[in-house]
Amino acid sequence: MVTKLLLLGNSGQLGWELNRTLISLGELTAVDYPEIDLGNPNNIQEIVDATAPDIIINAGAFTDVDLAEKKADLAFAVNSEGPGFLAELLKKRGGLLIHFSTDYVFNGKSGTPYVETDSPSPLNIYGKSKLDGENNILNNDGNYLIFRTSWVYSLRRRCFLTNVLKWAEETNILRIVNDQTSTPTSSRFLAEVIAQIIAQGRDHPVEWLSERKGLYHLTNSGSCSRYEWAKKILLLRKTNDQRKTIHVLPVKSAEFPSLVRRPENSVLNCKKLESTFDNNLPQWDKSLELMITKQ
Repeated sequence: MVTKLLLLGNSGQLGWELNRTLISLGELTAVDYPEIDLGNPNNIQEIVDATAPDIIINAGAFTDVDLAEKKADLAFAVNSEGPGFLAELLKKRGGLLIHFSTDYVFNGKSGTPYVETDSPSPLNIYGKSKLDGENNILNNDGNYLIFRTSWVYSLRRRCFLTNVLKWAEETNILRIVNDQTSTPTSSRFLAEVIAQIIAQGRDHPVEWLSERKGLYHLTNSGSCSRYEWAKKILLLRKTNDQRKTIHVLPVKSAEFPSLVRRPENSVLNCKKLESTFDNNLPQWDKSLELMITKQ
């Protein structure tokens, strides 16, 4: 029996990569806004009824951390209420939801990498809305896999990676914060891991994954500051002007006034995922190199 997969948010930086990796795993339907509006339960119902999926992979989200402070209602509708409704629909159908969350559910005060059982304490609206989404899925008690990840990047959408490359074209001095630490995580790597996990279920992925349902941390290995990340990006970047020297200066977050509080150290411990799914996670700089040099 062919597994029916429904991918939500297929034009985002993670969704685009998932669209490529999931195509061989079943009958894939991929949609994005405005065809699917995660803040509109009626719209979600129509899409699910029309596609009758066995597995929904939800890569859609309100990810603009700064804008979320001003549009909290929209952030909660998309990041919290939408995932909860998806979980409710799939519980009725006997299907499984794969959902992505964030390191921003933590306050960044821990001295060691966070494990799944650590108590969340988000500092901003984005983190709070994503945590609410997790809880709405958990409270439905259906079949689900929630993957918390961190500092996701690609070359296809605006993100820290593309911003650094853009800034390097515009100036030769970059001021990058060095008091925020986490793990840069390649969207390509993420999509490949998700496809591998689904594929382990062979002809019965819903049943196999349901036996392993739960909350997991999934990032590349290792960690760095945004300052260290920027320096590595510039070391790997392709440029037509090899003579141009870019100076990267470490600064404190306080030098960039913002409405948003961000965690200082939100590194995630991924050992639970590695042991459950027998997966070795590559170092963040190796995945970054693949993303930049082998587009």
